[in-house]
Amino acid sequence: MSDETKNKGNIFISHRAISTIAYYAALESYGLVGLAPKNKAAGLANAIIKDPTLGVSIQYDGKTVAIDLYIVVEYGTRITSVASSVADNVSYQIESQTGLTVENVNVHVRGLRVSNPD
Repeated sequence: MSDETKNKGNIFISHRAISTIAYYAALESYGLVGLAPKNKAAGLANAIIKDPTLGVSIQYDGKTVAIDLYIVVEYGTRITSVASSVADNVSYQIESQTGLTVENVNVHVRGLRVSNPD
């Protein structure tokens, strides 16, 4: 028997699986209120069907991933720190869970929200 490992099949990771990982990784970040729709049509569609990939857009070529996130930030937090934290956490989670290389994570801040009006 040789030291070479034999390939017994292929592994395919769907765009939706990667988007879902990115969505939940982003929600774990401090200062993030939620994700926003990419456009008005996506927002309308989400009102009808709740989608766990709302606010996440990916480009995946089979080896590397580029991600765009559309987020809503908590009012009073430092926007650049929140965006940086979101990008780092999403990149880390995707790389550790899938083994894919994350080329870049672009974070688009769509709005601010006041959670506690007091």
